[in-house]
Amino acid sequence: MQENIKYDESNIQVLEGLEAVRKRPGMYIGSTSSRGLHHLVYEIMDNSIDEALAGYCTKITIIINKDNSITNIDNGRGIPVGIHPQMGIPTVEVVHTILHAGGKFDGKGYKVSGGLHGVGASVVNALSEYMIVEVFRDGKIYRQRYERGKVVTGLEVVGQTDVTGTKTTFLPDREIFETIEFDYEVLLARFRELAFLNKGLTIVLRDERPEVPVEKELHYEGGIVSFVEYMDRNKSPLHDPIYYTGEKDGSFVEIAMQYNKDSYVENIHSYANNISTAEGGTHLTGFKTAITKVLNDYARKYNIIKENEKNLLGEDVREGLTAIISVKLPEPQFEGQTKTKLGNSEIRTLVENVISEKFESYLEENPSIARVILDKCLASSRAREAARKARELTRRKSVLESTTLPGKLADCTEKDPSLCEIFIVEGDSAGGSAKQGRDRRFQAILPLWGKMLNVEKSRVDKVYGNEKLAPVITALGTSISDDFDISKLRYHKIIIMADADVDGAHIRTLLLTFFYRYMYPLVENGHVYIAQPPLYKIAHGKEEVYAYDDRELAKIFEEKGWKKADCTVQRYKGLGEMNPEQLWETTMNPETRVILRVELEDAVAADEIFTVLMGEKVEPRKEFIQTYAKNVRNLDI
Repeated sequence: MQENIKYDESNIQVLEGLEAVRKRPGMYIGSTSSRGLHHLVYEIMDNSIDEALAGYCTKITIIINKDNSITNIDNGRGIPVGIHPQMGIPTVEVVHTILHAGGKFDGKGYKVSGGLHGVGASVVNALSEYMIVEVFRDGKIYRQRYERGKVVTGLEVVGQTDVTGTKTTFLPDREIFETIEFDYEVLLARFRELAFLNKGLTIVLRDERPEVPVEKELHYEGGIVSFVEYMDRNKSPLHDPIYYTGEKDGSFVEIAMQYNKDSYVENIHSYANNISTAEGGTHLTGFKTAITKVLNDYARKYNIIKENEKNLLGEDVREGLTAIISVKLPEPQFEGQTKTKLGNSEIRTLVENVISEKFESYLEENPSIARVILDKCLASSRAREAARKARELTRRKSVLESTTLPGKLADCTEKDPSLCEIFIVEGDSAGGSAKQGRDRRFQAILPLWGKMLNVEKSRVDKVYGNEKLAPVITALGTSISDDFDISKLRYHKIIIMADADVDGAHIRTLLLTFFYRYMYPLVENGHVYIAQPPLYKIAHGKEEVYAYDDRELAKIFEEKGWKKADCTVQRYKGLGEMNPEQLWETTMNPETRVILRVELEDAVAADEIFTVLMGEKVEPRKEFIQTYAKNVRNLDI
């Protein structure tokens, strides 16, 4: 892929100055929460990845230093250091102090790039207490320091070198961010994804904060084939991964796919220039259209689908399919600043042609595998038809499309869904306390009893007929799966309230699995929450306080100077032990409660966790528990 392309000061074009980033950081990095904090690392790393895409960088090292500063080192060409022809200052300074300055606008510095807007380095600089950039280029080491976006030192030569590359160290600004504590696992998940997507690239993540530093090297010669194998490692594949590539007019597509026998949902992820296109786009549309047509044509040709039978639908052919679609193109057209949907029409044609030609040949050359895949698709089709009949039956019974709400639901009086919340409560006794303690104007209560269906092990037809899930589906009003309509959501806060024990944790997980698999937009749009009931009530004389875990209990005794012998400590075994006033005060009152919003930063990781915890295989679940047991906090919560 490497070409001898000129890359110097003339490639760096300036569009506008660096303004207002510190005043409105959310416009540039999304938020000042933990998510925005980690986004800083990705912005700097994007520049190194672009060097890798251009064929000049083979290794990137990211270090989390003891003070939570980040160091990013690559062995690319090094940012140009000569005087910029437009600006009259060193080019490396232009890149780090002027918004929309970069080598990605003229189409010459980089053929393919993930960082489109040229805001990365300058925005990170503006939002950092300090940034130190070292460039290894032309046999010299150049160094410059900035503080909160402003130049502190001129560009200095501080040594000689026989390597090339760029080293950037920055400390996020405590005045800007809610926290500057980086999460090693969050970074590792993203870097693993990037290592899969860039075959042969080595990414090293090192955390210097623990007493014994932790280091992980990520390198996958198999690229996205290894990615598919990784995602399916806890499943039972029906065949080895299938891999295709195609190229046209400077655009390149690679696809890896594999069917497994024990999954009833699709697990397809698409990327454009290493950016996760969570909302899909033309590359994903082309892929879905083509595999549906190829499998139907093959099934018709060999009379697997008879003349009087209907074609397989897209959802039938994607059941149990794990796939990665990665495209790299010179001029990606993303819908919106968030870059989550690809719009290039020519990419759809490219992907369709690759699948149509190569998947068809694969099926012809591997008839036994073709038959196994089609058996899976046909089973899905039969289940879908059964689900349709079950859906129509339940609709006739006024369960899904009716104003008739579940008998146990205590609804609220407010009619504006954005002001309403529903507590899905474990057990009738807790449900009774919640009904008495709630504010009936905007809080609805739906008690559940017993454990519901584990949807990870069931097809959609079983979901419609499940008596434990039907009240949830009816109360929320959105229906599920392909019929899901978020505009019909009756409550914008859905709060799962279960006991602080093993059974409660299981019910929470079953509900979350159901929401993730069949009502995904609820999770995606931040409508799902987990209540945090207290674990202890401490009474000292007439004063009563609550503690949500053992750590908080110890902190209360320490801060108040109380001795345990002088206090009455009640440990709540279940929500039903609280009277309505206590439940309102501790868990339901918006002014005083603690609730956790369920967020899915990384869909790949979320999918994997649900498969491990709720899937058919026991061994991965056992391994997961053994690996993470020592890191557990708030087990009772």
